[in-house]
Amino acid sequence: MTTFALALRNLLRNRRRSMTSLLAVMIGGFALLLFGGYIRNIAYGLETGFVTQSGHFQIQKKDFFLYGNGNPGAYGINGYQDVLKAVRTDTRLAPLLSVATPTLQLGGIAGNFAASASRTVVGSGVVVDEQNQMRLWNEYGFPKLPDPLALTGTASDAAVIGTGVARALDLCAELKVSNCQRAAAQVAASAAALPNDLAALSMQETPKTTAQAKTAIELLAPSARGAPNVARLNVVKAEEQGVKELDDIFVALHLVQAQKLIYGSEAPKATAILLLLKRTEDMPIARQYLGDLLAKIPGGDDLALLDFKTLNPFFGQTVRLFNVIFGFISLLIGTIVVFMLGNTMSMAVVERTVEIGTLRAIGLKRDDIRNLFVLEGLLIGILGAVLGVTLALIVSGLVNVSGLSWIPPGRITEVALTVRIWGEPDLIFITAFGLILVAGISAWFPSQRAARMNIVDALRHV
Repeated sequence: MTTFALALRNLLRNRRRSMTSLLAVMIGGFALLLFGGYIRNIAYGLETGFVTQSGHFQIQKKDFFLYGNGNPGAYGINGYQDVLKAVRTDTRLAPLLSVATPTLQLGGIAGNFAASASRTVVGSGVVVDEQNQMRLWNEYGFPKLPDPLALTGTASDAAVIGTGVARALDLCAELKVSNCQRAAAQVAASAAALPNDLAALSMQETPKTTAQAKTAIELLAPSARGAPNVARLNVVKAEEQGVKELDDIFVALHLVQAQKLIYGSEAPKATAILLLLKRTEDMPIARQYLGDLLAKIPGGDDLALLDFKTLNPFFGQTVRLFNVIFGFISLLIGTIVVFMLGNTMSMAVVERTVEIGTLRAIGLKRDDIRNLFVLEGLLIGILGAVLGVTLALIVSGLVNVSGLSWIPPGRITEVALTVRIWGEPDLIFITAFGLILVAGISAWFPSQRAARMNIVDALRHV
């Protein structure tokens, strides 16, 4: 307690120098926490986006992730209904699981033959109600939830396409797509009719009531046996997907329609079963339960379990990038704090040389002198960290209620700008502890010089 009181008095004795060092630590902690909270918000936003679209896990046929794109006939899950039933009725998984839903991914060519336009696309067949339930997952409390799928409440032959697909198929005016001019050549060719062979296939798969729809397109895809099949789809909306490459190929349709297009009268299959958990932190135990379950069901050896990080490499790449940036900024701020505190303590050692000699002369050991200066550095670090954390919490709270918005990576709509510091104890602890540690290290080297001073030389120092 005597050493602590003496260290505190020494700091108060030279208030200007101590305040400068204190401000350096406080501002450094404030900046690190604000940037760290911003990174946490991005990471949680990306996770929420990917999880609501693809689930925490997907059950797929082995190698579908690597080789199955656009080939559902070869990589469809046989008896996927049995797998779904086993997952939904498992007593261990039930408390952890929120949604289990099948999807069917397919590749093909979408055509608007009335405008003589077509392009390759990647389609996704979904169960709309279950997908809407997935979109309600909001573990991290974002203020705005995604809107329901545009397929909600539509007929079985409805579809949603990316705005890039709409432009390529010359459906801009009908679907109200901006930044799209209809070419004169396409207008002149607008009277072109659907080829007879494709029309025959399309009429077999689609009710006649939609044949004359202005937004109808034909989706040509290879069936499970390799023969081409065509379905006429009524496009109800064109939506931006956030990534141009995806926007140029995206088609969403009802699962039943997709299965009918690929498998016809054969037994329907799904290329993946999406599993949404109630909490992300349950992923390790859920993975174990799912592994045990797949090992027991018939055909489970031919299935693979993939998590959302594997399915979406962009998530890991983005998080690692921001972590590297955060580490680099932390290193810069730490270096500044080391030099400022080191300079402060070095000047204190020089100015208090006679005082150091006096303390040694009355019985203080070298370790006591060293501890005195290190404790002064630690006090500056502790006070600076506390003030930095307090200021960061206040500013982040103001930002969170300010109503500011931005468009994060992987999103196409604006979201509220939030800085997540409150409720992130690990971020606060690591930042505060790091600053205190840096302050202690900064004071260590000057304290070594003070502890090694000769008593006689120190007492006669002028």
